[in-house]
Amino acid sequence: MFTFITTENHLTRIQKYIKAQVCLVGNQNLIELLFQVRYDRTKMVLFTVSKVETTPFDGQKPGTSGLRKKVKVFMYPNYLHNFVQSTFNALSDDKVKGATIVVSGDGRYFSKEAIQIIIKMAAANGVRRVWVGQNGLLSTPAVSAVIRERVGADGSKASGAFILTASHNPGGPHEDFGIKYNMENGGPAPEAITDQIYENTKTIKEYFIAEDLPDVDISTIGVTSLGGPEGEFDIDVFDSTSDYVKLMKSIFDFESIRKLLASPNFTFCYDALHGVAGAYAKRIFVEELGAHESSLLNCTPKEDFGGGHPDPNLTYAKELVERMGLVKTNYQDEPPEFGAAADGDADRNMILGKRFFVTPSDSVAIIAANAVQAIPYFSAGLKGVARSMPTSAALDVVAKHLNLKFFEVPTGWKFFGNLMDAGLCSICGEESFGTGSDHIREKDGIWAVLAWLSILAFRNSDNLNEGKLVTVEDIVREHWATYGRHFYTRYDYENVDAGAAKELMAYLVNLQSSLPDVNKITKGIRSDLPDIVQADEFEYKDPVDDSISKHQGVRYLFEDGSRLVFRLSGTGSEGATIRLYIEQYEKDSSKTGRDSQEALDPLVEVALKLSKMEEFTGRSAPTVIT
Repeated sequence: MFTFITTENHLTRIQKYIKAQVCLVGNQNLIELLFQVRYDRTKMVLFTVSKVETTPFDGQKPGTSGLRKKVKVFMYPNYLHNFVQSTFNALSDDKVKGATIVVSGDGRYFSKEAIQIIIKMAAANGVRRVWVGQNGLLSTPAVSAVIRERVGADGSKASGAFILTASHNPGGPHEDFGIKYNMENGGPAPEAITDQIYENTKTIKEYFIAEDLPDVDISTIGVTSLGGPEGEFDIDVFDSTSDYVKLMKSIFDFESIRKLLASPNFTFCYDALHGVAGAYAKRIFVEELGAHESSLLNCTPKEDFGGGHPDPNLTYAKELVERMGLVKTNYQDEPPEFGAAADGDADRNMILGKRFFVTPSDSVAIIAANAVQAIPYFSAGLKGVARSMPTSAALDVVAKHLNLKFFEVPTGWKFFGNLMDAGLCSICGEESFGTGSDHIREKDGIWAVLAWLSILAFRNSDNLNEGKLVTVEDIVREHWATYGRHFYTRYDYENVDAGAAKELMAYLVNLQSSLPDVNKITKGIRSDLPDIVQADEFEYKDPVDDSISKHQGVRYLFEDGSRLVFRLSGTGSEGATIRLYIEQYEKDSSKTGRDSQEALDPLVEVALKLSKMEEFTGRSAPTVIT
């Protein structure tokens, strides 16, 4: 005789299963002879809660996108446990006790182990159910969508999520891992929460875990139900793509995009860089929109991203860049009309035309300028637009032309989320290849690709089978003719000594105390440049909650609208990353076609010499130029 210890609402499911097995062998008496199924509250406890003593680790301060360190750091005994417990302790009781949380990520190395640890800690902290994407995979945008849109079979809704990703950073045993917490609106935890998490990490003495809870099979869709001291605990493994695909189909006209992809005149290429976007690319572009599977590059998610760097830019998306004809290669075929790439967790995007690169700053401006006509979700109009401070002012000009509310915010998607929750912003973007809208509270790489395909479908609705297509390059050049062009580049100096990076930033701040002295220096470098008329450290007062964010980047603003911006990035796992942003605005349509490097050379020279970049960092060249 076998006894199933179960809970009342799962009794019927087990009875049905047994009856089905009995029917297969044709002997009804087996149900009496072999099985006794009973509900027994006294035997419901299947796991126990342990309180484990621990000590704090230095440096567990979440950056703009969570906590990122090398895998070997996260594998230190109790390192992940401390951060997870500190997060639970920072949340209000109603977001933990009896709550539903999501735990998934981009599938990078150490994710599977981390998911099992978080499940056991969630059970011990009184969480009612954990939702996990199949194989532990959910893109960051999909996590936001699941929090906002998914409803469990019992009517449950998620109150937050642990997202396991280091975004565009490399993965593998010797590379990066990351974790961040998103709130019930689907967006990253606000500074008040992340600050509290950090404070908790500095004083933590114990964490709670259900050590005897068995590992859950996250490769198979289904619900695992267990019992503990506080009652039932469910782990629901669900399809990673369905909720996100449903949301995309509610935003875009898939039929018009399908016609575009079916046109003999249109060719398409998408590179997931072996990140989690690959799972969504196959489902959306191939199964839903009819693209050939040969259109997809590197769309099998891998723990180490195939040994590559999953950052969608001209340096790291090398295979796509070659296929699109942006560099000279032995590649013989004619480049596709449209190409795009994603990062590790699919929240970033790069847009390319045939032999043509679209800057992220131009991309968000062009999407905003065309959204109402080309994307059904925005047919009633835009509420407003926003960009991060380092992003070029291309979006500002569109907002002015279209009489839209406009906001300039610090780097970090949570600042956009506040505006969206208040109904002030529809479309937003960052120069770091992040674009999105108020459909979720994260940037969304595949959304951006679908937005561009929608614009191309709209512009080519009458000439898909004959005549010349309106290309990506045509759309961008028309935009420049209407709104002017913002020549733009970004220099990244990665893994710089942290002390040297701070000294450089302090030097730039001190230099701002006397604009005449600054202009004397710049004129000595390039006498043909206009004067710097403003220099400051960017500070932002949130119009929704009046919170103030200081020290968000050092700015030098020129009389003609050109800018130099210096900023320390919080997205690396070790050392410091200095980002230098250089922008020049050109209104004269006869000059918007100039080579970008040629247009920016004078400002680049001034920026490097004014900042004493090589002197402070020891670097004669940046790691990446975008």
